[in-house]
Amino acid sequence: MGKKTALYEQHTAAGGKMVDFAGWDMPIHYGSQLDEHHWVRQEAGVFDVSHMTIIDVKGADCQAYLRYVLANDIAKLNEPGKALYTCMLNEQGGIIDDLIVYFMAEDFYRLVVNAGTYEKDWAWLNKQALAFQVSLQIRADLAILAIQGPQARQTINSLLSQEYLTKLERLKNFQFLLLKDWLIARTGYTGEDGYEIMLPSAQVVNFWQAILAAGIKPCGLGARDTLRLEAGLNLYGSDMDESTTPLESNLAWTVALQPEERNFIGRLSLIEQQQQGIKHKLVGLLLTERGVLRSHQQVILADGSIGEITSGTFSPTLNKGIALVRVPVTIGSICQIEVRGKLLTAHVVKPLFVKQGLPTQQINLILNSDTEKENL
Repeated sequence: MGKKTALYEQHTAAGGKMVDFAGWDMPIHYGSQLDEHHWVRQEAGVFDVSHMTIIDVKGADCQAYLRYVLANDIAKLNEPGKALYTCMLNEQGGIIDDLIVYFMAEDFYRLVVNAGTYEKDWAWLNKQALAFQVSLQIRADLAILAIQGPQARQTINSLLSQEYLTKLERLKNFQFLLLKDWLIARTGYTGEDGYEIMLPSAQVVNFWQAILAAGIKPCGLGARDTLRLEAGLNLYGSDMDESTTPLESNLAWTVALQPEERNFIGRLSLIEQQQQGIKHKLVGLLLTERGVLRSHQQVILADGSIGEITSGTFSPTLNKGIALVRVPVTIGSICQIEVRGKLLTAHVVKPLFVKQGLPTQQINLILNSDTEKENL
């Protein structure tokens, strides 16, 4: 038996198929992963993501501390109520974890880290904290819900106190609002608009029931994975880990090398890698013929060099196989994948397949081109 969130009984009562995920008993789906995927793309779905770890960082040195341990620069957060996506690196520039940091106050920041990495994250953060006047606290008393989809914000706004409606409607991406002991952030992991809400575990069952009563469907981790992959979002442990750097994981945009005087863990290694030139990169693959792409399948470039799929799935939105793949930088626009002893041809694309529920322009051009060829 694994650890359970405060919503465990709600999941089982709703028919959730429970599986082990990073030591937690979590719902993979509630009957149809495919339906749940489409609900989020077309309407709204709610995910229990309370297995993720919330860490509060407080103290006089918390800004200096986080500017040292994180690759992105929290100085970009010029006022409380803003959030930032970043990686936390080791000295070699390898990714210990990816996380979101929330600017709560001048002496208070909140981190949300992955469930599968929290033990090593906690040890690393505490080790680095010895040189700073900061205190760290795991907030096991809080739950996290992710409500995602084109109708998510409007529906959730109707359930919250109307005195905050104007502020909620004005929230921009990666901004959040504090309502007493609730944190409502305009963030997510599906490529759709919505909220991620942190609230006391003692209150989450009633709120979960209110969300379902408002017409939002419960969704499991299976749909969350296909949604994030369509959106080209990395999964820690699959698309990146301590053996890879942000520069070769399509995450260079999360590294702040300016200002030059800011020293952060991994900085020198990243600069050295940048100067030498990266050898591999993370790209997207679109399979237009029949087949399903899976992690660890071999990718063969035109020059004979080899890459590997890091995440692969069948895209419910595109009705095609898609993947993220780490390959040599020499890759062109076409490659081949070895699937069950056969070589299938795939298009190399930007690692973003679906945006706001629709295929991206690049994906549309490829699909339309292939349809025209089939009709000739």
